Amino acid sequence: MRAIEFLSLSVWLGSDVFLSFVVAPGAFSVLASRDQAGAIVGFALSRMHFIGVVCGTVVLVARLLRTRSIGSLAAPAALCVVLMILLTVVSQHTVSPRMAVLRTQMGSIQATAADNPLLAEFGRLHRISVTLESGVLLAGFAAIFLTVQELGDRG
Repeated sequence: MRAIEFLSLSVWLGSDVFLSFVVAPGAFSVLASRDQAGAIVGFALSRMHFIGVVCGTVVLVARLLRTRSIGSLAAPAALCVVLMILLTVVSQHTVSPRMAVLRTQMGSIQATAADNPLLAEFGRLHRISVTLESGVLLAGFAAIFLTVQELGDRG
């Protein structure tokens, strides 16, 4: 069960790192249109969110099966995973849909005037999205560290 916990966390963190540091910058540097790059990143982000929630759920279920105690979900490592899931759900079901509506209203982010209030709102939501994803990454690294520490304490 420990291996399943680490594998699930690793898949989630790996996909987040890959999207954040490879896919997103690559899309914006390779594609001619920022609108197309944003569409690619938005598509990938929604898939990554799904993978993350599944992986987080697997981690928590594996932890329950391993420890046979519901109290194990109150351990710091498990709470980090719960936080990761919550941040991901907020991003996917609150922030991303609002950004999609704004994208549709603007027609083209790239062609929208810099002083347009819709673009300003989109920028604000993008900063929130980045903050949420950063929180997922930090909580994930903490979860791995705390899980390793927890297992080391057991001998």
